[in-house]
Amino acid sequence: MGSPAPLRVATYNVHACVGRDGRYDPARVATVNGELDADVVGLQEFTYPASVALETRTPVVLTTLDRYECALGPTRQRTRHTGMECFGNALLTRRPIIEIHRLDLSMERREPRGALAATIEVGGAPLHLLAAHLGLRIHERRFQVRQILDYLDSVGDEPVVVFGDFNDWLPGRSAAHVLDRRLGRPPRPATFPVAWPVFALDRIWVQPRRTLRRISVHATPTARLASDHLPVVAEIDAG
Repeated sequence: MGSPAPLRVATYNVHACVGRDGRYDPARVATVNGELDADVVGLQEFTYPASVALETRTPVVLTTLDRYECALGPTRQRTRHTGMECFGNALLTRRPIIEIHRLDLSMERREPRGALAATIEVGGAPLHLLAAHLGLRIHERRFQVRQILDYLDSVGDEPVVVFGDFNDWLPGRSAAHVLDRRLGRPPRPATFPVAWPVFALDRIWVQPRRTLRRISVHATPTARLASDHLPVVAEIDAG
């Protein structure tokens, strides 16, 4: 018998579903997610109506992705011409969600930030997920990475995936290098800006490191138009 198919995990900053052409087009973002064919997708800068219940498990906005369960992690609300909407993180998974936690990573006088932690079941065993979107200032990211380390302490040696937009690009002034020391340094393809990617803002770490098969950037024509970031996909031995 061959080895089981790897678990596919992706991270994607969808830029509020506004593409390079300035159009709001959730269907286009859903198409990219369909191309990814990932078991788990962490979304950043995801927007949805504030009237949606936080406890919902049905995909919102990207409603064609009905094979997935959904978890929402709003970081703030804002007013648009269509009404009040939430802005933040979301998690889509084709595996059952066991539990959800929302972490506030905000610093005073800075844009609210957060992480969405969930445990899913893969092959009868738990897999912990932490999807995050960190701040633009180095002192913010250092503060936020410390909180992610606290989360990792809470799960111990159990399998975990940490992924998201880490806004970490300054040589010699990285905050995310602490996660490299803790979880191992994975490949980090450039994802931003989509027209000419030079910055590896979007990252995926896996514990244990040996279960990571490969990491790649998803750069189809639709992905190059749908957002200002390209998605990143990891293949993991799990279950």
